[in-house]
Amino acid sequence: MQPYFLPYLGYLQLIKSVDTFVVYDTIQYTKKGWINRNRYLLNNQPVIFSIPIKKDSDYLNINQRVLADNYLDYNTKTLRKLEQSYKKAPNFKEVFPMISDMFLFDKSDNFFDFIFNSIQLLTEYLEINTKIIKSTQVFGDDTSLKSKDRVINICKKLNASEYINPIGGVDLYDKKFFQSNGLILNFHKINKIEYNQFSDTHIPYLSILDAMMFTDVKSLLNEYTIT
Repeated sequence: MQPYFLPYLGYLQLIKSVDTFVVYDTIQYTKKGWINRNRYLLNNQPVIFSIPIKKDSDYLNINQRVLADNYLDYNTKTLRKLEQSYKKAPNFKEVFPMISDMFLFDKSDNFFDFIFNSIQLLTEYLEINTKIIKSTQVFGDDTSLKSKDRVINICKKLNASEYINPIGGVDLYDKKFFQSNGLILNFHKINKIEYNQFSDTHIPYLSILDAMMFTDVKSLLNEYTIT
């Protein structure tokens, strides 16, 4: 999978459901994607937050991109907004310090390092023990293979017998094709999950940040089906 900053709950479910989770660090950053942005709840409405990235060539891979010079100032302002939005949530005092550590990461200005650190903090907090590795640890900087061929190559190098993909890939990947390459292909689908927020109407499709603020999110990590 490509990396995401504070992704939705299903992403963390997927990590927990496998033995090894490979994060792509040699794919191109897309401006309209969700790699460095997500949604949180503000006045019962979904609002986008983002991590600022320095302008550069669109052809650079994620691990070649760097954070904006003022990213810490920008992220501090975002944290203030999140604090105002969630300070009355039941789990705020427990969750907010860990979220702050993610936003204020300063050990590197590399964009991928920033997001990879956030994934590690999240899985540690959620007590997910899956082995998480970077794609360059599997095949170096080689990006010649694309799509399903790259996936199959990674699986073979890791001696995998089964590959699990989010349900959104059901039209992209064919089970028979994977079977012909000695692999079982299955799909992960998150169950319908609703929980109490600040109003009677549940706002779906938010960052896992929201679920952590309002729920015992660890109990939701098994709310999915594999087909």
